[in-house]
Amino acid sequence: MDTPDPRQLLARRLRSLREERWPDKRITQQQLAQAIGVSVPLISSWESQTNPRLPPLARLEAYTRLFASTGTFDAGLAGGTPALTDPERQAANELRRELMQLRNAVMQAGHAPAESAPLPANSAKSISSGPWRFDDGGMITIVCAQLPQYMLDRIPYTDVDDPDYIELLTYSELDSLFELHGHIRASNPESLVVRRIANTLGPDEYHSHLAVLGGVDWNAVTKSILEILEIPVRQIADWSRQDGQYFEVDENGSTTSYRPVLKNADGRSGLTDDVALFVRAKNPFNRERTATICTGMYGRGTYGVVRALTDASFRDRNAEYLSTHFGADYEVCCILTRVPVIHGATLTPDWSLGNQTLFEWSR
Repeated sequence: MDTPDPRQLLARRLRSLREERWPDKRITQQQLAQAIGVSVPLISSWESQTNPRLPPLARLEAYTRLFASTGTFDAGLAGGTPALTDPERQAANELRRELMQLRNAVMQAGHAPAESAPLPANSAKSISSGPWRFDDGGMITIVCAQLPQYMLDRIPYTDVDDPDYIELLTYSELDSLFELHGHIRASNPESLVVRRIANTLGPDEYHSHLAVLGGVDWNAVTKSILEILEIPVRQIADWSRQDGQYFEVDENGSTTSYRPVLKNADGRSGLTDDVALFVRAKNPFNRERTATICTGMYGRGTYGVVRALTDASFRDRNAEYLSTHFGADYEVCCILTRVPVIHGATLTPDWSLGNQTLFEWSR
């Protein structure tokens, strides 16, 4: 008996969502194309049973959101994004899991997605010449904090004695860690790249190129380096009180506070704008190496400021901005930046625009 083509299984499921998800509301390909923002022939190619094409990940995410409820789909046609009820959120998660499993099966069979964004022509040069490229070939250590114990107690597989123990689940800033680790490995294929929890660094790690993720509240290495560098920016992270989380800048004899923007909706607080700090300096523990800090008030900010120099669409212009504004002969430089969060998506700041950098300084 022939094994079904995984592409056809996914195509059938996508068509059934459109035609059978709501029996009293059959959706046309035209309506779905309009809601997702693609062409009708593309929808048809994803549903084809003869030669189906694999939708990109972002398009399947759109399916998940649109088919969470009829209200969500109607709002998608109108450009809105209503909040989901708890049952609808659970249904969306189940649908996402199903579609991702079907897509993974297609990928494992060796089929590439349609609409894959081509890499820029100078992608190799971009990766091998940016701020995360270290020509000395020295070791590079990415430093994260460990999640507090009260959080670890709620996460399965974080007990070191558990047979299914997963060390990475104990790390903070996982989005930023995965993003930066892959980019640094690609930029420095000849270098040893390691990841460490802040309180486990040994002499060799302290003497390497340091890439430190996360703020002063959890990451002791961030706190130590910022104290040594004495930059005019301080991260205040008092989580015991409202509005106790911000960056404080000393400039021209005055102090200015920069705070993230939170918006309450449906009784829940959502982040719409984070503030993040990028610092590049000579490593205070070994001047032949560098120390880089990426930290936001929230994890979204840390991720956004990491992406500023890894995102293929922005890293070159942001690297040029660093070079133009600070040159190469500095002891330490820093940028305080906004990181927009739109409908749950963390956007990459574009420093060249000028309206997303809040403060810049170098010595």
